[in-house]
Amino acid sequence: MNNIINAAVHDLQRGPQGFKIVQGQDKLIVTHTVQRVINELHDLYARRASKSYGKFSDQLTYSETKTYLGDYLAVGPDGFADLTAKMMVTLQNSARTRNAAAGGHVFFAHFERDNHQYLLVAIITDKLGANLTGNLDVQDVVHLDVDGFRFAGRINMTAWLDQQERYIGFLKGKGSVSEYFKEFLGCDTVIQARQDTSQLVETLKEFTLQKQMSAADREEFLTKAKGICERLASSQREIDFEEFANELFPSAPAELSEVLGSPERKLNDGFIPDRRALVPLKKFKGKTSSWSVEFDRQALTDGSIIFDADANTLTFKGLPVELAMELKRETIDE
Repeated sequence: MNNIINAAVHDLQRGPQGFKIVQGQDKLIVTHTVQRVINELHDLYARRASKSYGKFSDQLTYSETKTYLGDYLAVGPDGFADLTAKMMVTLQNSARTRNAAAGGHVFFAHFERDNHQYLLVAIITDKLGANLTGNLDVQDVVHLDVDGFRFAGRINMTAWLDQQERYIGFLKGKGSVSEYFKEFLGCDTVIQARQDTSQLVETLKEFTLQKQMSAADREEFLTKAKGICERLASSQREIDFEEFANELFPSAPAELSEVLGSPERKLNDGFIPDRRALVPLKKFKGKTSSWSVEFDRQALTDGSIIFDADANTLTFKGLPVELAMELKRETIDE
């Protein structure tokens, strides 16, 4: 459950003369409906796979949201109306520079979740639907298109104050469609291909455990993932998590997309996979001061290497003839 501290809705309307701001209430009363809408917005945002992550830009041109948010945190909850009014002006100015920008109802929510303070901003448009009246007649009804929103961002204010590397996330969309929203947030996207690839590898491993895949299915899944990523790396193409999930796990791509898109993982959509970081998808390796070992995952699947978790040991079967002979000679000599 999100503990909502403040919420507000303003309008950004697009007309012949450009974008116009229509101010809503300074603060919304947190009714059951407001709680439900914001919970749904956050859940939908969390499940979207295509996101980018970063931090506030150090460039003065993009520092407005950073400044306003810092002022709000200094003042406290009573400064929410001032924060959202100023952010609306920044959003309006950013929208004017982009042809792909769209207006709509701009939802602001300051909430607490798992001991972290967040600011969620989402732009939602209206949708025409139908309603059945008490006389069993059908009439038009306009409602919020919560499922169809394209622009949303979340700032982890706690992580920002803790000086973490990534604390802003936003829906990436296709092409430059979200660039104005990124500019509005003042976000400098942090792309670290090797780090993101390593995080992707760990996420895929965890997914196989969540799905309780058999050893053979796990091997097939991770080997296929490695092949897709290597293909992207060879062609220098950025990874698209929705396409990736559709190809890798076609039986239930939405399940994989949701895991990849989890805001807590802070996985950037749009990096080029790093080949070096893909190695753990296929190989295990380790060493001590007196030995080192490296083997393919297939060895565990086919039983040529057995891992005993309780005893913390590896058993190797089918040693190469040369190695076996050398070990035998060493044993005889002793």
